[in-house]
Amino acid sequence: MITWTSASATDVGAKRKINEDALLARPELGLWVVADGMGGHAAGDVASNAVIHPLQQIERADSLPDFVDAVETAFMTVNQQLRDYARDQLEGRTVGSTVVSLILSQRVGVCLWAGDSRLYRLRGGQLTRLSRDHSAVQEMVEAGAITQAEADRHPKSNVITRAVGGAETLFVDSAVFSPEAGDAYLLCSDGLYNEVAEDSIRRKLALPAEEATGKLIDEALDNGGRDNISLVIVHVAGSN
Repeated sequence: MITWTSASATDVGAKRKINEDALLARPELGLWVVADGMGGHAAGDVASNAVIHPLQQIERADSLPDFVDAVETAFMTVNQQLRDYARDQLEGRTVGSTVVSLILSQRVGVCLWAGDSRLYRLRGGQLTRLSRDHSAVQEMVEAGAITQAEADRHPKSNVITRAVGGAETLFVDSAVFSPEAGDAYLLCSDGLYNEVAEDSIRRKLALPAEEATGKLIDEALDNGGRDNISLVIVHVAGSN
């Protein structure tokens, strides 16, 4: 049997006036979410909070597939709500939010995401990204047009190709894996991983969750804090 503990933190950063990120930690359900809104003042924060809101009331279904379906359905519903909001209140201007979610059960873990917020896993000292960015530069990397190192400093690195509210139809990606005792999971917005190198993320994820969240926020701010910074860390342990 496995158990888990988690810690979360969000910071407006050093350059922005409004925090357009939102996060959710419901360890009693095995559900954690990070959302990164876009659309500017009175839009980005509306979008990210709209993604989180229905999950604050959601109940754990009897089966994992049903619970995963409920979370995905919530994202689909919010997608339509944001499309309606943009049309009625913002003269059609695009308003949306990336989202990355982690759902854990005893034997199975599921990541659902849209956009470039990420889920990482630390296992046996090795850091692995479990999500794949929905972004223009990621498509270039996969096409062999540029390297990952070039992608990290590409001028279009912030252009995403998928988001809740970004199009009439939302396609949510998923990854399924087996959680193990000793795993550490990190959900984060791009405000974190654009400022903190993956090797530093790897080292800090080995720390207790509360300590790691504080140190990662501090490092992102020390390195410029150019965007809002949000993260959730989940540590998995064994239990008799």
